[in-house]
Amino acid sequence: MSYQKLPYNQSLALLTDLYELTMAYGFWKTGTGERESVFHLFFRKNPFGGGYALACGLATIIDYLENFTFDESDLAYLSSLSGNDGKPLFDPAFLEYLKRMEFRCDVDAVPEGTVVFPNEPLVRVQGPVIQCQILESALLNAINFETLIATKAARICYAANGEPVLEFGLRRAQGFDGGLGASRSAYIGGCAATSNVMAGKLFGIPVKGTHAHSWVMLFDSEIEAFEAYADAMPNNCVFLVDTYNTLEGVKHAIEVGKKLRERGYEMVGVRLDSGDLAYLSIQARELLDAAGFTGATIVASNDLDEIIIDSLKDQGAKITVWGVGTKLATAYNQPALGGVYKLAAVRHAGGEWEYKVKLSEQQVKISNPGRQQVRRYFNSVENIADMIYNLDAPPRSDAVIVDQFDMTRRKHIPPETPYQDLLVPIFRQGTRIYDLPSIHDIRRQAQENLSRFHAGIKRFVNPHQYPVGLEKSLFDLKTELILKARHINHQ
Repeated sequence: MSYQKLPYNQSLALLTDLYELTMAYGFWKTGTGERESVFHLFFRKNPFGGGYALACGLATIIDYLENFTFDESDLAYLSSLSGNDGKPLFDPAFLEYLKRMEFRCDVDAVPEGTVVFPNEPLVRVQGPVIQCQILESALLNAINFETLIATKAARICYAANGEPVLEFGLRRAQGFDGGLGASRSAYIGGCAATSNVMAGKLFGIPVKGTHAHSWVMLFDSEIEAFEAYADAMPNNCVFLVDTYNTLEGVKHAIEVGKKLRERGYEMVGVRLDSGDLAYLSIQARELLDAAGFTGATIVASNDLDEIIIDSLKDQGAKITVWGVGTKLATAYNQPALGGVYKLAAVRHAGGEWEYKVKLSEQQVKISNPGRQQVRRYFNSVENIADMIYNLDAPPRSDAVIVDQFDMTRRKHIPPETPYQDLLVPIFRQGTRIYDLPSIHDIRRQAQENLSRFHAGIKRFVNPHQYPVGLEKSLFDLKTELILKARHINHQ
């Protein structure tokens, strides 16, 4: 069974913004559509005020690209669109071109579960400009959302310090797609399980869940409700104890837990969903331990995130499992990653690459030129620096990286320093050559990747800035292109 397929039964070629298609039409009309180009997908700022992001969304991109085609219904819809003169927006011959078009780009990307930083390309697309341009919106949609959620999950799991985090976000997620994407990304980011049963089926994620307040309210008393649930599912008893009075609820759970033991079953634990979670968990732990339920878990929920979990731990809370929903599935306090997709090089068939740079009044929005790759340097203990370089001018063994926003900040990389290039081939001429790992292997890769970075980049307040810069010759090329574009003479 495949656990990576999207739950769609139709073409997704129209999952794009109209301006991608109007530009594609313009390329076709001007005869420039086959001109070879290179685009990079990257983000400009770490999410959540943190020190890193965790790449995710590649599986979605692969599935999308492998099934990329304009079907008859797509073309019929496009033929119905009109311009402001009431005439068809697109020439029928262009729609026929789209019908025959076969995806034939080269795509390189950072594997899911890789720690990444601002301005590093997460995806590089090379091919006919008309195809590269049409793909922009869908690629950004997948990477922006899933990377954001995976990063949030990694932060929450870091705060939990090895204790299981359960993702409970489906009911608060941004639509069906948002719920599924959030569950998958949260698992890659470190969550132990999800409440989302469809995500369990599609992606092979462990699923967890017991009962809600409505179960308790249906019965005449709380203890009757617990007893009925224990009779129905004796091997899945985590009792939600805060419907009426939390500590009385814990006592009722203990009473039913003793009866379960007599039947050869063990109560898994109790769940707290309101009130002072630190105080209540400490009191609940005392009650459970005194009654001989030292192995019973205390699950907590109620609008948790990494900051609240960190605070609860500082207060000595006895919570051992964390249920996180709204603030994980909706990436609370940062609604979007802010990833962008920029042209960096073009060439005519058989010609030399012409490097491109986008200017802006804001320095952070000036793009990087070249066909970019990211080289990560490391020692025996941890990663030490990342270099963005041009594939057409690879770095020397004795390399220097330059902070692209402060040329006085430079880092020398000694010869023979071990390294790894992060972007790997995914498609060549439209054919996939990359074997996607299982979601469980991706999750393990994420944990291993995070462990290779200094704790400073993972802290929540004023995180350490990991060294990332341009290889010196790429920095010089960018400077030259900026000066040329601004018509500034220089020596």
